[in-house]
Amino acid sequence: MSDTAASAAQAASRATVVAAALELFAEQGFDQTSVEQIAQAAGVSRSTFFRQFGGKDDVVFTDHELLLERLREFLAQPHPDPWAAVCEASVFVYAHFAADPELARRRYTVVRGVPALRDREIVTVFRYERLFDEYLRASLPGLDPLDAVGFSALITAIHNHVLRRLIRGPKKVPVSVLRAALDDARRRFGVLPDSEADPAAEEVVVAVFPRSMPTAEVARRLRERLDD
Repeated sequence: MSDTAASAAQAASRATVVAAALELFAEQGFDQTSVEQIAQAAGVSRSTFFRQFGGKDDVVFTDHELLLERLREFLAQPHPDPWAAVCEASVFVYAHFAADPELARRRYTVVRGVPALRDREIVTVFRYERLFDEYLRASLPGLDPLDAVGFSALITAIHNHVLRRLIRGPKKVPVSVLRAALDDARRRFGVLPDSEADPAAEEVVVAVFPRSMPTAEVARRLRERLDD
């Protein structure tokens, strides 16, 4: 068997175990489900389970471990625009979970019901944020650390907000929704290239009013103009 075929087989086996585990967790509870039950449901041995995962909680978060490793590899490559690279990394993660929203919803339900898993989820989210933060600082020497951590936190928060919309709702949330939100984040930071900006969003309004006009009337007219 070639390395590619072997890797694909391992990935398929891990996916089977994850799906079986999440189904059991949802049906009978995380604490009430044993490793033996998961292995039996997935059709693997107990030893195979422990070779693939360190424990039950690792089954829940295995996708994140793989995704973080892939993002490290992606961000280690040359990118002409580091800000855009961070956004593309966010899109990559979102696309992974959006490919199987039912599995993502099942995982979310399990995590929400177990305090220890919720705590680990918080740590996992921070690992994405820290990865982006460190990448920006390394890619943009002299960047203010507040800008690096601020942008990283904003991108992570936007990603999680859109992902929760997907998980909590019955409808699909296309990746275009996330991309639009990420573009807005870059625009707010002033790092969205002019070629990618929405001309309507960048429209400049110039207004001239008599000095004697009350401030409230100036504000009213400005609101009226901006709402057009």
